[in-house]
Amino acid sequence: MTDLSDVSREELEAMAEAGREVRLCQRVLAKTGDTVVGELLRGHGTLYEWKHYPPGDVYDAEFHAQYYYHCHPEGERPNGEHGHFHTFLRPHGMPPGLQPAPLADFAPPDNDNDALSHLIGIAMDVAGQPVRLFTTNRWVTGETWYKSDDVIAMLDSFEVDHARPSWPANRWITAMMRLFRPTIVELLRDRDTAIQRWAESHPDAYVYEDRGLEVASQRHISVEQQIAEVALHLRGTRRRRPILPEPPSFVGLP
Repeated sequence: MTDLSDVSREELEAMAEAGREVRLCQRVLAKTGDTVVGELLRGHGTLYEWKHYPPGDVYDAEFHAQYYYHCHPEGERPNGEHGHFHTFLRPHGMPPGLQPAPLADFAPPDNDNDALSHLIGIAMDVAGQPVRLFTTNRWVTGETWYKSDDVIAMLDSFEVDHARPSWPANRWITAMMRLFRPTIVELLRDRDTAIQRWAESHPDAYVYEDRGLEVASQRHISVEQQIAEVALHLRGTRRRRPILPEPPSFVGLP
């Protein structure tokens, strides 16, 4: 669990609102026996490993946020997991001034909106509940590499605000980015540390294309525990506020 002690009250309130949104989306889907995963798989027949769901990904042309869901072969999945979401932001949705990391093999794409950045992976269990957040090495998603501080600056720009293929799934994944923002920040910084350490210990390989390093950082999560932790810290910030007015000052009086 990420320590929220240093998170501002403003961000805690934003996280609490995101938690209510996540719960709402999960509740309305559960009433009909559905999940956010099922929303993306519906109507596509047999579930194929590695295939993106929905085909062509979900892409918001206003905010340039993108995501998809897929599954690895059963023997390659962590115990109890079904598959995971990959989330991205494209350059036209990024804050001004952000540039790809100056890697030796960087080549600008023909389309200036194609230098997309992977933000975070969200792993789901067989019941369609989120259980793990993770970051990946560059080769995993074929992304353009940005330094962790730049990716962190992108997080608040991720928003999927349209109805297809599922309004609750789009709202849910947008809210998940807000609810777990401090954890995602830690994981992105851990990602760059892991990349650097791997490069130092494997000098004969090019780290960003090294198949030996797939997941760079990860953390198990619980929506309900996160919501409870946010509420606890919000109560704490209230308690720290003075109840009574400040006493009068007599400094300087005879």
